[in-house]
Amino acid sequence: MTTAAELHLPFRPRAARRVAVILGVLTVVGTALVMVLVPQMPGVTFTLADHTGMVLLAACILWLLWRQGAVRALPDQAGLTVRNFIYTRAVEWTEIVSVNFGEGSPWVQLDLTDGGTLAVMAIQRADGARAVAESRRLATLVALHEPRD
Repeated sequence: MTTAAELHLPFRPRAARRVAVILGVLTVVGTALVMVLVPQMPGVTFTLADHTGMVLLAACILWLLWRQGAVRALPDQAGLTVRNFIYTRAVEWTEIVSVNFGEGSPWVQLDLTDGGTLAVMAIQRADGARAVAESRRLATLVALHEPRD
């Protein structure tokens, strides 16, 4: 039996978060190795500008990975707050017409009453059977919050 509290748990992708963490660690280690080992090579001169550029590049990569790792959808009694890679949008339950997760779709799409759609990157095809279960949980939440006549 699923309780209302369990239904309202946050939606978060697993595979994308794991990949973001692994790539973040590799970025930090790789940048450190390049900054230490390359200047020691014969005939190579690394200036302060080179070091600064390496750090800035690593920081940009880490920021992008953090954004990917921060993707989520937070349901509450009022609606759903979707934090995708670029933007965050809150929609009320009454604004959601349907939840779609068709074959080949990389993530869930919400059809909205204004005729638009909203991608929910927190439920990603890469998570396999878990993603299908999470899309069903989201559809259940939408149905649970439908206005009663």
